[in-house]
Amino acid sequence: MQKKDCFYLGKIVKKYSFKGEVLVKLDTDQPEIYENLDAIFLNLRNNLVPFFIEHSQLHKSELLRIKFEDVNEEADADAIMKSELYLPLDLLPKLEGNKFYFHEVIGFTIEDVNYGKVGTLKAINDSTAQALFEIDRNGIEILIPMNDKFIVKVDRKNKTILVETPEGLIDLYL
Repeated sequence: MQKKDCFYLGKIVKKYSFKGEVLVKLDTDQPEIYENLDAIFLNLRNNLVPFFIEHSQLHKSELLRIKFEDVNEEADADAIMKSELYLPLDLLPKLEGNKFYFHEVIGFTIEDVNYGKVGTLKAINDSTAQALFEIDRNGIEILIPMNDKFIVKVDRKNKTILVETPEGLIDLYL
């Protein structure tokens, strides 16, 4: 399995018990749908390695407590600490309407209700307080906040996202 065929689910953040259990910080708004997994991929030295799960349960709502097969003591848990967890893309729940996964809209055309075609979505920057569409318009980078009020329609069939930005926002970049 390769990383491009998977999605990032979360990261092991600490040990839970002396029996090898770990706590995972999940990168999801719906942690409960990942509570009963059978297996998961851990990124170990840039290789995705399958790990089978003996049991798992939500811990304090945003953490997932996992007991992996063959991880039976603290030293085993230490060896996988801070590892990122991945699952195959086909396990992502399908989203409809204007909800989307960041990876699925890269390459979409961004159009503005008032401005027209803005450019091609090259990335989503979610490292800031407000996630941003990073759009390429003939070599010029345009940033549009990913705000539900701005997103009018996500058209998966035609690979476009229709936005309605405040007057003058796009002109700031041109």
